[in-house]
Amino acid sequence: MTKTHSPSAKATTEALQEQALQALLRGEAVIFPTDTLFGIGVSVCHAQSPECLYRIKKRDERKPIAWLVNNPDALDEYGKDIPPYAYALVRAYWPGPLTLIVRANEKVPRTFQSESGSVGMRMPASDVACNLIAQIGCPLATTSANISGHANACSFEDLEPEILAQVPVALSDGEVKQGIASTVIDCTQGDTPIVLREGVIFQTDIAAVVAQSSMA
Repeated sequence: MTKTHSPSAKATTEALQEQALQALLRGEAVIFPTDTLFGIGVSVCHAQSPECLYRIKKRDERKPIAWLVNNPDALDEYGKDIPPYAYALVRAYWPGPLTLIVRANEKVPRTFQSESGSVGMRMPASDVACNLIAQIGCPLATTSANISGHANACSFEDLEPEILAQVPVALSDGEVKQGIASTVIDCTQGDTPIVLREGVIFQTDIAAVVAQSSMA
């Protein structure tokens, strides 16, 4: 298999994107830019599980991998028992650096659910990522494109050779990312959102949106 890793390769951007699409259709992992950092992901419709992502990243398999989606409607399409404040957070921060963990419905393969039966979802403010999702026709289970414990890749040049060597194609949009991961909110604990990771969006911002939604 020919690997194309350089954004300055002779192949056109369209050709690289087609290579990425075909790799995803085969159930393989692809590297691509998001709005926060570079990610590595698989199609949840074509990969049997996210196992290859754990292997490539050397990631603890007890840590679930969230999905990137390209439409706010995905919250209802793949989640259930969603609290009202979650919709308010979606309206405020999607597309953007906010991951919401909700109870997974029957459309989420068990291999992509957490042990407790939940799934994390985020809609990135990234044309490259959202176009891939639209073309593939389903979410991409995605995590940061780095060896676990190493620095996040904020640019194509930051990507580690060890990671690049294990994927058939890596895309770039030529931009340098902020490198701060998304804020992660657990929406499975009733009426109170639990901030599992504070990222670009601060806990005080989350609390303000939730408080405002409760008064609506």
